[in-house]
Amino acid sequence: MGMMARATVLTLLKTLMISVFAGWVTLWILKPTEMWTRKWKGAEDSARGTVFGYHGLNLAVYTFPIIALAIVGSLYLTETARSAISRQRKSSVSALSYPIIANSLVGIISVIEILGILAFVIFLAWTFYCRISNDFEKLMPIKSLKLSVWQLKYMKVATRFGLLAEACLALLLLPILRVMPVLRLLGIQFEASVRYHTWLGTAMIVFATFHGASTLFIWGVSHVIQDEVWKWQKTGRIYLAGEIALVLGLVIWITSLPFIRRKQFEIFYYTHHLYILFILFYLFHAGDRHFYMIFPGVFLFGLDKLLRIIQSRPYTNVLSAKVLPCEAIELTLPKDPKLKYSPTSVVFMKVPRISELQWHAFSITSSSNVQEDTMSLMIKCEGWWTNTICRMITEELNSDTHRTKCIQVAIEGPYGPSTVDFLRYDSMLLIAGGIGITPFLSILQEIVSAKGSSRHRFPEKIHLIHAVKRSQDMSLLSSISHILLDKCLGKLHLKLKVYVTREEQPDAVARVLQDALSQGQIVHFDAEGTSYAIHGFDKPTVTAAILGIASVLFFVLLICFNHILVPSEKKAGTLKPKGADSKTKVPSWVVDLILVSCFVISVIVSMTVALMLRRKRIKKAVPPTSPEKAGGFTEPSSMEPHDPFQEHEVHYGGRPNFQDIFTKFRDETGGSDIGVLVCGPESMKESVAKSLQRMGQGGSAKRRSKFTFHSLNFTL
Repeated sequence: MGMMARATVLTLLKTLMISVFAGWVTLWILKPTEMWTRKWKGAEDSARGTVFGYHGLNLAVYTFPIIALAIVGSLYLTETARSAISRQRKSSVSALSYPIIANSLVGIISVIEILGILAFVIFLAWTFYCRISNDFEKLMPIKSLKLSVWQLKYMKVATRFGLLAEACLALLLLPILRVMPVLRLLGIQFEASVRYHTWLGTAMIVFATFHGASTLFIWGVSHVIQDEVWKWQKTGRIYLAGEIALVLGLVIWITSLPFIRRKQFEIFYYTHHLYILFILFYLFHAGDRHFYMIFPGVFLFGLDKLLRIIQSRPYTNVLSAKVLPCEAIELTLPKDPKLKYSPTSVVFMKVPRISELQWHAFSITSSSNVQEDTMSLMIKCEGWWTNTICRMITEELNSDTHRTKCIQVAIEGPYGPSTVDFLRYDSMLLIAGGIGITPFLSILQEIVSAKGSSRHRFPEKIHLIHAVKRSQDMSLLSSISHILLDKCLGKLHLKLKVYVTREEQPDAVARVLQDALSQGQIVHFDAEGTSYAIHGFDKPTVTAAILGIASVLFFVLLICFNHILVPSEKKAGTLKPKGADSKTKVPSWVVDLILVSCFVISVIVSMTVALMLRRKRIKKAVPPTSPEKAGGFTEPSSMEPHDPFQEHEVHYGGRPNFQDIFTKFRDETGGSDIGVLVCGPESMKESVAKSLQRMGQGGSAKRRSKFTFHSLNFTL
């Protein structure tokens, strides 16, 4: 396919995605209006007399748009990867990524995030206004509850807060999709979108708690709380299911608070798996009609989760490890030479010897253009899980045996940007704190490996700012020591500035830096049992095909099961009349279980197809590299102690002054387009963002320097 044809295909796919997304947003805006309610009721009545039924109509209108967006998005990413078209960054990206808020309470929020939050708040206000105004106009007393007017209105307000929680739940799972390309289409990576999941989850819990607590309050003042709270109705809202869902949601939310998640990660990790029960009881409480609104996220997340499990099998073995003096280790793993990934990519790793359930995210420190058959990860030994793997490797290093016992691991990923557009600046400032240096190790290797390439445009001037506590922490830079020592980088001008905050300046600074870069002990592991390399995920077209199979199968099963098991759908094209005996009605939980069963069957079939394709791919794979041939650790060349480090600086006894750094760098680069990438503690990111705010978005009006802020995460 020629470049012109490929560009046309990309344009058509992008137009289709925009149209589908616009239609889905319009649907959410119209749904709370009285006009939509009347039209939709008529559409459901008409659909009951057809083979699709109201179930098929709800699925097609409320659920399918986002699934279609994921399918088309997969095809779009495939064509994007194949395209050799050089896409230049737009000037608007710089303005929209500008950090407008930076504080310890909410973190760093950009202009585009503020606009997104504002739009969502307006949508919630619109939904609530439309619903509650219509409720107050048609206010009718509830026979089972003796309520005054204010109590009745309060009851309606509480009910509509439940709809606000539903809107948050509809979006809750979309930011944490790793395989399905939903937010990735907007250039938002998984590690960055996790906080959107946190915001939506907090908002959902607030709305749901008000909804539940207010309902219990009304029951209490009506003296019917003991009767209502334990009800498991045959049809309609199941109150007990809603109460269980609320309790589960609160448990998940409380255990995910930062002070618990950071200190007791295992508690956070295991209780988060209660989401399965939470979604199930929400379905029983809200009913299938409301569930179709949130089902796209559930459907995509379920497939996403299982695809990740399949991709992480079979296990592989660690080839070698480098133990650094700063209580960190660098692992080298085998990978398929065909597996390519972008800098700043992350993987999730599980070590079965430590835990069969826990997965932890790590930045890839290597470049797939440099290490074709291996992949490197950096792990800081802090916390129970990471300390355990560090202890395992240290024990092997200190053992007297000639053979080291292999360490088996499961790798999920890599996940990263589909392009390196964010590196296409005239100049770059890479600012790291401690182990936050890891994403920048892959960036620098990628840039150096691509020097002289006409396909990619990389910055010509880079300053790497690294703040550490002790001198030995500089050993984290050992994997790029050959780059720091290389004076033949062509047009690229690389300067390292290290800030050692908790030590006084020694006599021979250059010698300290050289010693730190050359330190580290390497252990090679036994190759026995190593039979698989890391292959990554299948092509996006395969993901699109599996998603298509699952969605079509679910649609067919839903229609068939409802026609077989819900006979009221077949009679006169309508449900039982209001006066009919309630005992003849099919319980609502039966309809809910039909939906769940269809989902489970469709997922099992589609995952069977995915597993077959995976095994076929593994059989054709190239055998992994043996430990003796494994790369990953580049030893610094023996050069004169002072010559290699004339361009670099090491400062002691203080933190970097970002205001001065930005000012000097802007003066040195003139009117260049400057990218500022930050990875490290949140306090460092906030300090950088505030310094940029003081500098002003446009910088100097004469020079027209432009700073573009990017915040990277080295942990999730």
